[in-house]
Amino acid sequence: MPYLTRCVSSAVEQSIGRENLEVIVVDDGSTDGTAAELERLSSLYPGLLQVVRQVNSGGPSAPRNVGLDRARGRFVFFLDADDYLGPEALERMVRAAEQNGTDIVLGRMVGVGGRGAPTSMFRRSQPRTDVFSSRVYWTLNPMKLFRRDLLERHGLRFPTDLTIGEDQLFVGAAYLKASGISVVADYDCLFWVLRDDGANITRRTSSSEVRMRFLPRVVDMVLEYTSPGPGRDHLAHRHLTVDVWELLADQWVFEPRGMQQKMLAQLAEAVEPLWHEGMNERLSAMARLRLHLIRHRMLDELLKVVEFEKEISRSKAATPVVVAEGRAYAHYPYLRDPARAIPDSCYDVTAQLGTRHHVSRAELRASVLHLAGHAYLHRVETRGVTTELILRERDTAVEYRLPVTHTATPGLGADADEGRFTYDLAGFEAAVDITTAADGGPLGDGLWDLYLSVGAQGISKEVRIGAKRAEGVSAGPSTYLVDVDGVLRSLTLYATKPHGNFTLDLGERKHEVLPRLGLDGIGWAAGAPTELEITGRCALDGYPDGALKVVLDEGRGGTVSFTARQAADGRFVVRVPVRELAAGVWGGELRIGSWALPLPQVPRSLSPATWRRRALPWYAEPVRDAGGRFALLVARAGLVRGLAGPGT
Repeated sequence: MPYLTRCVSSAVEQSIGRENLEVIVVDDGSTDGTAAELERLSSLYPGLLQVVRQVNSGGPSAPRNVGLDRARGRFVFFLDADDYLGPEALERMVRAAEQNGTDIVLGRMVGVGGRGAPTSMFRRSQPRTDVFSSRVYWTLNPMKLFRRDLLERHGLRFPTDLTIGEDQLFVGAAYLKASGISVVADYDCLFWVLRDDGANITRRTSSSEVRMRFLPRVVDMVLEYTSPGPGRDHLAHRHLTVDVWELLADQWVFEPRGMQQKMLAQLAEAVEPLWHEGMNERLSAMARLRLHLIRHRMLDELLKVVEFEKEISRSKAATPVVVAEGRAYAHYPYLRDPARAIPDSCYDVTAQLGTRHHVSRAELRASVLHLAGHAYLHRVETRGVTTELILRERDTAVEYRLPVTHTATPGLGADADEGRFTYDLAGFEAAVDITTAADGGPLGDGLWDLYLSVGAQGISKEVRIGAKRAEGVSAGPSTYLVDVDGVLRSLTLYATKPHGNFTLDLGERKHEVLPRLGLDGIGWAAGAPTELEITGRCALDGYPDGALKVVLDEGRGGTVSFTARQAADGRFVVRVPVRELAAGVWGGELRIGSWALPLPQVPRSLSPATWRRRALPWYAEPVRDAGGRFALLVARAGLVRGLAGPGT
């Protein structure tokens, strides 16, 4: 109490409907008014609640088993009295299990009152997965939906001799025997509450000896149900990091020295079957260091490292690194201490180094891409900088590495990590001409993703660029037509969605040219009755002078072209002096390079234009075209038409 009321109410009010529910409440010897509240709730929801009262069992296992023995539904969900469900939680989880034929469903958990909830397995919904190809194993609490047949077929129950870690043995075995697992990540299913008095059972179990009891049994479970290899290593990673750290960081550091030595020996024996050198790439440097000290029973060193880790978590600054021979080593306790002889591999953080970058300029000017910004390796001083730009074609992986100009960035980094690290030569500038970027030749068609190989002191790491950019740097597409060896090619700089990284599109892989051209109208120019005026829009950001034109064809091989004049806001105007056209029916199109847009039909309402050529009357007027295309008749008028004059 009072958490129980909210818990039970959230269950009975589920959108799945009361006719589909049985709610079994096990009162495990409560002394705080729970019994009276359960009486009230039973009368409020008659026939829906089954209340079981028993002498306190001393842990969560026995009451959960009692509830499971009484359950008759196709699915069961375990809910602690502190926590509560989102209104649609059961409906959504049951639907996921039925649609995907899975035995276990995880619903997204939300921490309440400062309680941390697991997140890594809820980054996206997963219709069907397993423990080896996902992060579901990183949450081993029992607040999940289980197909009851799975539990009954395998006789799965919570071990009653454990008061902590009992859920890992139950849930871990269920995971490993399940025919598929679903994850519902698009709805807040379970609200995981930190009690005001801090009396959640996991938090109040203080004895490290009690905590140590479950770990060897969990290790035995992993060894029993898995074979050596990547799958087992995936599960082992969770126990070697999360469980080992929680055991060391909690009560263990406060135990008497004799108990610490005893527990350290037990811990070393427990983790020995799971940890091997081949796993080191999976583990952080701190986890490697921790396990090395455990394996070698180095108690004093382990105590110091645990305290150091706690200080790291309290600090806003990352741990400095030492760079040697192209590798980075975290400055954790005992680094290269000859008295301890701990291998450098326990400190190697080269693979974990982060890259930081920011783009202050990214724009096309015709065929040249201009880039500027800064990039550095976090915690590595910018000495011996070797940063370069990489253009990599997405489908073929063909790449070209191009130099950048390194520029000074005084004081960069001083506002982070308590000012511990600065990066004074992290700036870069580059001007890349796509006509020469491919080892002196033009880039081929494709999607060319932009990377930086950020390097300093013999270490380099790649990063896609663009996601971090100045406010004025556009993410929208910018398209140019550029002259490459006498041929116009389409070149677009754009930012990908949703990540916002920059890519060059050569050859209209994603950005077509024709939709950027449009025609608005055709009519006689004001003040020039024999000049046909064609207006339109061109949303291209640039193209060679004179490239946009109207080309007329009189059908017998003769063509004439008229260059467009640019106006404001991407508008253009083309003037066609019809009195210069030879006799015939002229068709036409708007052209730019190899791209062509047919001219629309000349309005039938357009009055004919008339003029004299060598004293003889001529005219131009629209004629019908079967395809609805531009068709203009230019001809010498007969005597009658000539005498009648314009408009006849």
